[in-house]
Amino acid sequence: MLLNPFTSYSLISILALLSLVPKTKEAAIIADAPNIILIMSDDQGWSDVGYRNHPELKTPALDSMAANGLVFDRFYSAAPVCSPTRGSMLTGRHPFRYGIYFANVGHLPEEEVTLPEVLQQRGYTTGHFGKWHLGTMNPWVIESNRGGKAKNQTHYSPPWENGYDECFATESKVPTWNPMVNPPHEVAGSNKQQSPGDAFGTYYWTGPGQLATENLMEANSQVIMDRVVPFIENAVDEQAPFFATIWFHTPHSPVVAGEQYRKQYAHLSEDQQHYYGSITAMDEQVGRLRSLLKELRVSDNTIIWFCSDNGPAAEGGGPGLQAGGRQRGSTGGLRGRKGTLYEGGIRVPSVIEWPSVIRQARSTAYPAVTSDMHPTMLDILNITDLSTSIKDGKSIWPLLQNSSESQRGEPIGFQSNFKGKMYQAWSDDQFKLIHTVEDNIWELYNLTNDPKEQHNVIGDHAKLAEEMRAALLEWVQSCEEDFLSESN
Repeated sequence: MLLNPFTSYSLISILALLSLVPKTKEAAIIADAPNIILIMSDDQGWSDVGYRNHPELKTPALDSMAANGLVFDRFYSAAPVCSPTRGSMLTGRHPFRYGIYFANVGHLPEEEVTLPEVLQQRGYTTGHFGKWHLGTMNPWVIESNRGGKAKNQTHYSPPWENGYDECFATESKVPTWNPMVNPPHEVAGSNKQQSPGDAFGTYYWTGPGQLATENLMEANSQVIMDRVVPFIENAVDEQAPFFATIWFHTPHSPVVAGEQYRKQYAHLSEDQQHYYGSITAMDEQVGRLRSLLKELRVSDNTIIWFCSDNGPAAEGGGPGLQAGGRQRGSTGGLRGRKGTLYEGGIRVPSVIEWPSVIRQARSTAYPAVTSDMHPTMLDILNITDLSTSIKDGKSIWPLLQNSSESQRGEPIGFQSNFKGKMYQAWSDDQFKLIHTVEDNIWELYNLTNDPKEQHNVIGDHAKLAEEMRAALLEWVQSCEEDFLSESN
């Protein structure tokens, strides 16, 4: 029997309702402004899509997007784990600049200028749907990995405090099937403190102190899309441009697929059935979204940008080097997995569909990163960001308009703490430098000739390595100084 999580929190809900309401928006709607939808999957490997010729996985909607849009061969998550990457999308900045160093660490500070905040002030109606993971949703409620402790009042930073008009969001992970129900304990990521069939322990929040109580069963991706659909329909009815972040939990643990999706992979192992089935269920909702946009006659002027938040997880759903259990994600042979700064940990699937601008399907080797989303959207809308904050992202608006663009021209920096060690990386159009800080180990890879990072060529390119090393360390220091200035 599913426990009712609401009876214990009536007082908490009343207190939370006293929280500050979102900022008011201006009415200055930009003429012919495109609708913007940023979709993110969770722990989906670079090769976990049909359009990468996966031998088993069925993703017809994503394949159709690829056949009509721009496919990235080298698209990167700003971090090899979820929370930091999510913050980079909304701010255009590396997460080490504002203290989100890893999952379940820090929060999105009030000082950060988020993309929905900027768009909200330009007449967009804004909505967030799915996983949040950028701060606690309620400082008094214990759920998932955080909450219920005094320090988590400091980390209270829900989506409605960061530029969103409408929300349907969880603080962290939930099962990919029956999201409010705890799966069997043998399923990696299940809540061992709760009995199977009881409440999982993370809730869907729709506002301060407000918990969703209906339509929370079957495929979690459908549960999310059921809230996206009326949001878009209402925006179209009101003739307002809309901005939505749809952050699916799939295929993060606990990985559970419904029978109708498992049947599509009946010839495979049970673990594979659940993993592939959960992704196919998510893909089905991407198809539902695209059909809705066409039905409402807004698809041509709607940007859909899909990507994953990091590389595929290992057994148990956490960072690691080997697949196992239901964590069947594929890097396509790239080295490393979630948690590492090798290509398998940060190179993720990504495709953009925008029929009025991207009129012919193409792929690109242009290196792009989740931090590019913020400056790109502002560039498209000709919005000058008044923030003085340093941006790590770069607008790729020229790339969307010009198929001949292939060189980024500016390196992408990475930092992450993995298994107690700090790692840093500096990646340009051809080479990538990796630094293991505690061991003072430096590696250099030619990604053009060696995308699987099998051959450390630092001995052959000493001058280049030194130049990249100096630039990397200067950027790391910049992040440190930025964080210190913002926190003071």
